[in-house]
Amino acid sequence: MDFERHGRRAPRIVAATLVALATMIAGLTPTVPGNDAAAAAPASPERAVTFSMRTMGTYANITIVTADSARVEPAARIAQNVLARVDSLMSNWTTTSEVARLNRECAAGPVHVQPEVARVIAAALDVWRGSAGTFDITVEPLVRAWGFIGGTPHVPTDSAATAAFRRVGARQLRFDVVAGTLAYDNPGVRIDLGGIAKGYAVDVAAESLAAHGVTNALVDLTGNMMALGHSPTSDGWRIGIRDPRDRMPYFAHILLRGEGISTSGKYQQFVAANGRTYGHIMDPRTGRPSEGLLAVTLVTRSAFVADSWDTPLFVLGAAAARAKAKERDDIQAVLVTPGRAGTDTVWVESSLEGRFLLEPAARSLFEVVYF
Repeated sequence: MDFERHGRRAPRIVAATLVALATMIAGLTPTVPGNDAAAAAPASPERAVTFSMRTMGTYANITIVTADSARVEPAARIAQNVLARVDSLMSNWTTTSEVARLNRECAAGPVHVQPEVARVIAAALDVWRGSAGTFDITVEPLVRAWGFIGGTPHVPTDSAATAAFRRVGARQLRFDVVAGTLAYDNPGVRIDLGGIAKGYAVDVAAESLAAHGVTNALVDLTGNMMALGHSPTSDGWRIGIRDPRDRMPYFAHILLRGEGISTSGKYQQFVAANGRTYGHIMDPRTGRPSEGLLAVTLVTRSAFVADSWDTPLFVLGAAAARAKAKERDDIQAVLVTPGRAGTDTVWVESSLEGRFLLEPAARSLFEVVYF
């Protein structure tokens, strides 16, 4: 997803449902035990308090389980500042970010990279190498040529697409992880961390909450999430998976316990032309929008890892994505592919059996296959 400058909104209370993709499991609401001096007074019930802000081109929601919203507000504000810091470093919508500076200067020779940005670039290049080149942070010129960055989505001319494709390829980057420097071989190269930085931001925000004593919370950056502890009504967090065809809000749910989750698909950014729908996820190997899968959802121990791998699995396609998911023990996958006679196929990794729940209204539209 693309980034933009952030704004803030006032905190708001969420009783039974979270914004974006998360919903809580119904059940008994725990209470906070009273102390001996106030034993006769009823304990205040814990509830979910959500602090929202605009950042990274979308909304971030930090939901904390507490009986005292005033007590947790400072921790929430510190976590929001963490998100704003990552946005200011990795945005591709401003001229003042670290990424913008690198794109201006790296063609002239090695440039020192801010440590957090260097960490994300290093992770991105590891994924590039481990995914047969299906995730590539130099895809920015192609995404821009299709109008998904800085323009109106459209199908570019063949000559424009070809020219943009020549500037794509992480092999044109010279990243020295020890020295912390980056250089571009081609002056037309541009990096875009939008496919990985949200997960990193969610993780560091969740780490900030934990460091300030928050044990039960959900950090949600438009579907890039990290779940700490539990919701007020369950021993985990129940997360809804959006229907990739938008026939219903959620076609399934997954229960998270101390895990991250992320989804890639043709949900919001696409262009329809010539009787076809082209999504914003590009295949760096072909220079064309990726086709085949409808959506990929990953559950991992880290939102950073989930965000790193959902895009390459989407680009790999159904069979190769299933093989890669089984190969790696740090990701658990849910893949949606077009099926026959209007019934899509949901490929669910067997390690998620018992935690993946297909909604009753979706049973006629989806066939679930465990792998």
